[in-house]
Amino acid sequence: MSRRTFSLVISETSSSLQLRPRLRAPKLADRLIAELSEQIRTGVLKPGNKLPTEYQIMREKSVSRAVVREAITRLQAAGLVQARQGIGTFVLEPAQTGNFQFDSTLVLTMQDVFGLMELRAGLASEAAALAAVRHTPDQLKVIEQRQRHLANGDAFAGDAAKRDFEFHQAIAEASGNRYFVELLSQLNGVLQQRTRVDASHVSSYRIGEYREPTEREHREIVAAIAQRDAEAARLAMRTHLVRAREQLLELQPN
Repeated sequence: MSRRTFSLVISETSSSLQLRPRLRAPKLADRLIAELSEQIRTGVLKPGNKLPTEYQIMREKSVSRAVVREAITRLQAAGLVQARQGIGTFVLEPAQTGNFQFDSTLVLTMQDVFGLMELRAGLASEAAALAAVRHTPDQLKVIEQRQRHLANGDAFAGDAAKRDFEFHQAIAEASGNRYFVELLSQLNGVLQQRTRVDASHVSSYRIGEYREPTEREHREIVAAIAQRDAEAARLAMRTHLVRAREQLLELQPN
């Protein structure tokens, strides 16, 4: 079977509406990344400092060379360190960000991803409630159009995340609050980058299991907004976003 990826930037759901802690034990590389990035964030490792050698980290943390190299590679990709051939790996100056910006380079582990998903659940739920009260007829048409576009597309197509992003952004825009639009745009953008899942191990049956309730939840969100029922819209969005978190957990390779 060919390898395929898709983004779970859909949303999160659960009938209990609780973010239940069902995290698997972190990978060794995730633990090492978390330790090193925390040292960088707190200034224990300052810009310009040289990281310990691979061997020193292996001995100190009791991990393999493969784990160390994976951690360093991901820290480089996040823009936190830079490897200089024949010299070593050095801490970089932190990226400068303005107000209301989420630094995607600091979203390194699955715990970071789930933390952002929890934040998004709260913001998007309130945005949906406001959209139910404040939407204009034209904004409702856009929301409905994007929901249909999302339902008609292939969940595994390359533009699936883009279609999902557009649907949720239309709801944020209908809230009438530009801060929801800005914050959710950034959150959804970061999560698109960090929640891509290798789908080669997911059966067609399981794909249907995930897709059908997601489409139903999208319809329920749109219906609540169309009926100007703020509480129903808030509940429908939160239900949807909590389950996406659970789906992401289930789809992680063992």
